[in-house]
Amino acid sequence: MRWLDDRMARKEWQYHSWYHNLDSLDPKTEVVFNENPDPGYVKSNNFSYAIVVVGELPYSETFGDNLNLTIPDPGLSIMTNVCASVKCVVVLITGRPVVIQPYLVQIDALVAAWLPGSEGQGVADVLFGDYGFTGKLPRTWFRTVDQLPMNVGDRHYDPLFEFGYGLTTQPAKAN
Repeated sequence: MRWLDDRMARKEWQYHSWYHNLDSLDPKTEVVFNENPDPGYVKSNNFSYAIVVVGELPYSETFGDNLNLTIPDPGLSIMTNVCASVKCVVVLITGRPVVIQPYLVQIDALVAAWLPGSEGQGVADVLFGDYGFTGKLPRTWFRTVDQLPMNVGDRHYDPLFEFGYGLTTQPAKAN
């Protein structure tokens, strides 16, 4: 089995945190890292799965303000290039909901990791099955920015993911 781990370079995530439990993978599993693969690379390498980590650049207060709430490039092209060719889980590193609906048709699984800081190990733990997922959205996730502001109880409340939406799973591995 071959995994493509493709993530936008982010100073908050320590390389060793993400790869901390590769030793617990099946010895036949090969993990390949490519920061910005093109479609030809993905198709020619016969990957079984991909983990795509994309998101916003670090910001504080007004420095992160924008009107379109989209994932900055190359994040969108990475998702398109990878997820169109192989089963993929997309991990979003954002401080808020962002526009994701147009890309959901290509994504097999979506994880809103929010802003994990320098400790990516917790996200890796659930992705590799050491622990189960136990997340619920702390806010409504909109379909388009034209819906904003959107709150539970609004007359036209039609979110992509409702407030409290989430998933609870059991660990895939015995701890």
